[in-house]
Amino acid sequence: MIPLNKRVSDMPFSATLACNEMCDKALCGEKTVFKLCFGKSPFPIPQEIVEVLQTHASKNDYLPVRGLPELREAAAAHLARTQGVGRSAEDVLVGPGTKELWFILQLVCDADILVPTPSWVSYALQGHILGSRLVRLPTSHETNWLPSAAMLDEVCRRDPDRARMLVVNSPSNPAGAAFTADNLSELTAVARKYGVVIVSDEIYGDLHHEGKHLSPVRSYPEGTIVSSGLSKWCGAGGWRLGLFNFPPQLRPILDGMAAVAAETYTSASSPVQYAAATAYGGGPVVEAYLAGSRRLLSALGGHLAHKLRASGVRLTEPRGAYYMFPDFSPLAPVLATRGIRTDRELCDRLLKESGVAILPGSDFGMPLDTLTARLAYVHFDGATALSNACALPDAEVLGTDFLRANCKPIIDAVNTLAAWLDSL
Repeated sequence: MIPLNKRVSDMPFSATLACNEMCDKALCGEKTVFKLCFGKSPFPIPQEIVEVLQTHASKNDYLPVRGLPELREAAAAHLARTQGVGRSAEDVLVGPGTKELWFILQLVCDADILVPTPSWVSYALQGHILGSRLVRLPTSHETNWLPSAAMLDEVCRRDPDRARMLVVNSPSNPAGAAFTADNLSELTAVARKYGVVIVSDEIYGDLHHEGKHLSPVRSYPEGTIVSSGLSKWCGAGGWRLGLFNFPPQLRPILDGMAAVAAETYTSASSPVQYAAATAYGGGPVVEAYLAGSRRLLSALGGHLAHKLRASGVRLTEPRGAYYMFPDFSPLAPVLATRGIRTDRELCDRLLKESGVAILPGSDFGMPLDTLTARLAYVHFDGATALSNACALPDAEVLGTDFLRANCKPIIDAVNTLAAWLDSL
């Protein structure tokens, strides 16, 4: 028997898969189960982009390792259009999903990896596989679960000359939080002071609920790598297409990643890259799709947050994406009387007693006793809801009646969660 690499054998089982198995077991008992632990976009891929994929389905040539030139040009133009930062096609690297690119980035760079807590699970787990030097940056409800300039400065001043990369995600998974201009100005000033490279995960950037996504690349263009892809804003997770947009000053990192890419995945899917070029090109169809998605997610997120706060949960209303990060610690005394003292106990009991499945905050790096969790509000028929929302006048508010009619499964799920809390 060949032994496993210890860094792999020590890895925990996927949190989302474990949650899925628990849900399936509950379903076997014929109990209604609400799966709120998966972050898949509820919306269909825009038909115009699907048709481009179909048109190019016969394209079977290997594309350049760095990506289809038209796609790289479109991605550079998208950054200029949305953030006002000019870069060229030569600054873009395309891969089969941002996960793969983040993995290779850590492989080629000899630097400390600064990861906020909480954050998307793969940032730290990929670092664990590679043996990266991981440093956690604690956040809190007070900082809206985003890394602060003060915390970054505290870490960097211990050893000012150390090479570091900071990953940030806005709008964020798991909290749906988004940076403000002041947040970013302060954070990027510290990053520039210590030469920290920022890797800005903007996979949800186009799903900022007000369409006002702010990237650190605006105030720190020379030190920010922008990460993006099709999975979230375009509903194309299974297409596996991601890209990194580099400043010219970090071209050696791009070159190193391209060299590794040539010896691993070679190039991303050819038909998907042609479709992605159309997606990143924007236009009326894409803009209408995004406007409808934002409008619907904003109304739904606000409604659900209000419902949970009324049951005693501490919760910041999401400003982008389709996640929220409820903090149940105000209910800690009453939860303790039910034998619930950790976030895992909370999520296990919630599933068993109410059928609502959410992920504990500890899966995202939080301490067990903080009683936090991630909730993904995508449990509804996104195609129908989006179509009905887009059919209404822009000025019309998507109120409770609309949400109940079009997003019933997620409304029922959060009502069930609230009722469980109220019964404690």
